Amino acid sequence: MNMALDIVADHRVGARAVPLVVDLDGTLIRSDLLVEAMFAALGRDPRLMASAAAALMRGKAAVKDYLAATTELDVSRLPYDDAVLRFINDARAEGREVYLASASNWRQVKAIADHLGLFAGWIASDAETNLSGGRKAARLVEQFGPRGFDYIGNDRVDLAVWAVAGQAITANATRSVRSALERSHNSVVHLESPRPGVKRWLKLLRVHQYAKNGLLLVPLMTAHAFDLHSLTNALLGIVAFCLCASSVYLLNDLIDIPADRAHPTKHLRPLASGTIPIAQAVVVTPLLLLVSLSVAFVISPAFLAVLCGYYCLTTAYSFVLKRKMLVDVIALASLYTIRVIAGAVAIDVTLSEWLLGFSLFIFMSLALIKRYVELAVRLDLGMPDPTNRNYKVSDLQIVAVMAAVSGFNAITVLALYISSPAVHVLYREPRVLWLLCLVIMYWIGRMLLMAHRRWVPEDPIVFAMRDRISLLTLGCCLAIMIGASL
Repeated sequence: MNMALDIVADHRVGARAVPLVVDLDGTLIRSDLLVEAMFAALGRDPRLMASAAAALMRGKAAVKDYLAATTELDVSRLPYDDAVLRFINDARAEGREVYLASASNWRQVKAIADHLGLFAGWIASDAETNLSGGRKAARLVEQFGPRGFDYIGNDRVDLAVWAVAGQAITANATRSVRSALERSHNSVVHLESPRPGVKRWLKLLRVHQYAKNGLLLVPLMTAHAFDLHSLTNALLGIVAFCLCASSVYLLNDLIDIPADRAHPTKHLRPLASGTIPIAQAVVVTPLLLLVSLSVAFVISPAFLAVLCGYYCLTTAYSFVLKRKMLVDVIALASLYTIRVIAGAVAIDVTLSEWLLGFSLFIFMSLALIKRYVELAVRLDLGMPDPTNRNYKVSDLQIVAVMAAVSGFNAITVLALYISSPAVHVLYREPRVLWLLCLVIMYWIGRMLLMAHRRWVPEDPIVFAMRDRISLLTLGCCLAIMIGASL
């Protein structure tokens, strides 16, 4: 039985105004439900993709049906297009009946139609039929007759529907789609929707996070390797890591769309809010990775191997590890430490074991502060335990304790290094380095207190890069190291 056909309400053409038919993906909502469902399934359990691939063997309609049946959709948080909603409400005010017609699965379409309460009926894909393009056009002609309806769409596949519609209306359509429609249709209306600007793309790519990749310069400074070749390779390494990180951020955002929409601040992210088309993000993600790997290969095959290791670990974090208690913060600490390792490989110097130990402890502390801040937000807003993290709000205090212990362990490693014979190789006055312990003790303690007072945003490293006191602390550390070298 075709459930979509059974639910569509009767429409009688006569004295009534011509009905309005509205597309869903990319039109009524600024997203694509199939892509969302695919990444949601991938993030929840990558093994689901094997079943989705098996369903795809039976056709696109079958995979849509499988994903719709196995993933949850919170229709109340979808990024509905305001211009389209206004157009629908204006049509209803004129006494016109409005219908929803989508190639998405009937479960999703029905849920959205029921939630909005604006439609006289709907048609959608089922397990056998993918209601897209020509099939959608034929179904609408069968229901309303040729030119017996107006249609709002956005994609090139909608040209087949516009060809049999009375008035053609576009929403969020590209220039090429608009031009093709204007050449083939006499009556066209374009609804104006805001276009994603450079600022939105910079936010999506998390350019503000690029400062983290300055960690690749740490081995250059600690090894005193200030020659032009080393500096060039270190800077190229930063470029490679920035592009790779943006690719991973995009992938993570694609997976986390449902969770981000339910978050008090993350719902404003470009993909969650629909300000950047999800299809564009899917295309850009592998392109960024490809360019990143190419730059890494120019530096050296060894650096390429480190970057590949970073990508594998961060991808595993996005899919699996971030849902594992404590494993997630260990993975985050390792990702920061890999940047330090990559900096050493880029300039071809041996990484100090002291620096490696210090890095692991200090970054473990910052990763735990990050979790502390996230849980504190939930506690203050009365939100439930996070669904995409294996922590409870009641874990807040123990997370703070672990963050403090790990941070001060990093200072212990630094003190042991200053007391070791290895320090005399690079520093003429190593006793000056004891000042580093005092400065870093202050900084760690201040970060913990700031987080406790809710003055640290969700990423403490990004906060430190913008915080005046943290930057002053960094300057003091550099001055101390230079003074110890003279």
